[in-house]
Amino acid sequence: MATTGHGPQGPLTGVRVVELAGIGPGPFAAMLLADLGADVVRVDRPGGSVIGIEPAFDLTNRNKRSVLVDLKAEGGAGQVLDLVERADILIEGYRPGVAERLGVGPDACLERNPRLVYGRMTGWGQDGPLAERAGHDIGYIALTGTLSMIGRSGEPPTVPANLVGDYAGGSLYLVVGVLAALQHARTQGTGQVVDAAIVDGAAHLATMIHGMLAAGSWQDRRGSNLLDGGCPFYGSYETSDGGYMAVGALEPRFYEEFAGLLGLGDEAPDRNDLGRWEELRALVADRFSTRTRAEWTEIFEGTDACVAPVLSLREAPRHPHLAARSTYVEHGGLTQPAPAPRFSATPVSVRSAPALPGADTEAVAEEWDLPGLLTTGKETTG
Repeated sequence: MATTGHGPQGPLTGVRVVELAGIGPGPFAAMLLADLGADVVRVDRPGGSVIGIEPAFDLTNRNKRSVLVDLKAEGGAGQVLDLVERADILIEGYRPGVAERLGVGPDACLERNPRLVYGRMTGWGQDGPLAERAGHDIGYIALTGTLSMIGRSGEPPTVPANLVGDYAGGSLYLVVGVLAALQHARTQGTGQVVDAAIVDGAAHLATMIHGMLAAGSWQDRRGSNLLDGGCPFYGSYETSDGGYMAVGALEPRFYEEFAGLLGLGDEAPDRNDLGRWEELRALVADRFSTRTRAEWTEIFEGTDACVAPVLSLREAPRHPHLAARSTYVEHGGLTQPAPAPRFSATPVSVRSAPALPGADTEAVAEEWDLPGLLTTGKETTG
């Protein structure tokens, strides 16, 4: 379970990160760095949270510390630059040009600390016709073709929460970028700017599918392919009690086991006959509708049929496999996903609850040798 303190807690122990408070993919990327052991100091603005939930519940601020700095006030930029001078990485998620206008853009920061990795998180990127436009996850994945692949044929695209754009195409690519640039800075002695755009990452995620498209093995329409729900043995089916089972029986030997346990019988169409896929889908759906989710879960338990119950967010932590691996942990009364991935020599954990705005000003001022931070005072909520 969770531990506390800021001692050695992961492979990034000793790495210092300054995060300029924002929403979405930037804070998540900074959380991942903090989960891996980095000392992440979030620079919050006076006046409370930048998102609509109480700071005490904002899990993307776990394992971090917070100081208050008003970047629009006289001396505010100087206080951030003092932090930058002592940091390895900075993360910001403003629109292009905003950090520069606030006095904490790449030029100012790299002048103060030439080894700094300056990570920029945006949807459209730092340049291009849309760079100045507002946007959100759904628009980014729409333009890259990613959204067009998700959902059933003949129906509108399905919105995958903000996981594919903000967090997969955005946060994870920013983390890869700043860690690669940190390696360069430590071997070559020079920092650089990392331009992480959600449109770039979301496009990159579909690399394999673009290869399949070029080879003629992927149709450029949703719900018509092996991995997008078009295949009757790769999708989800409703059970008699309104639950769902997920089926991924792609390989022939797994499909054979699946078909036997489901009770398809000899009347089932050949799975390789694409012209009869809809007929096969209807048969599979009919079989699943005869039992509850719990009954089907028991039937497929311990088999290689590649079938799993579709669990809700509240149900998932109680699944025996996830419980055995401690995939979810409880810290401060909040159940949450545990840090990932796992390390044999430098284990990671949830060390501290979400940082409240300004709560760590004194500690950071002392440990980073920045007495000037204390002039901002403290502010905690939640």
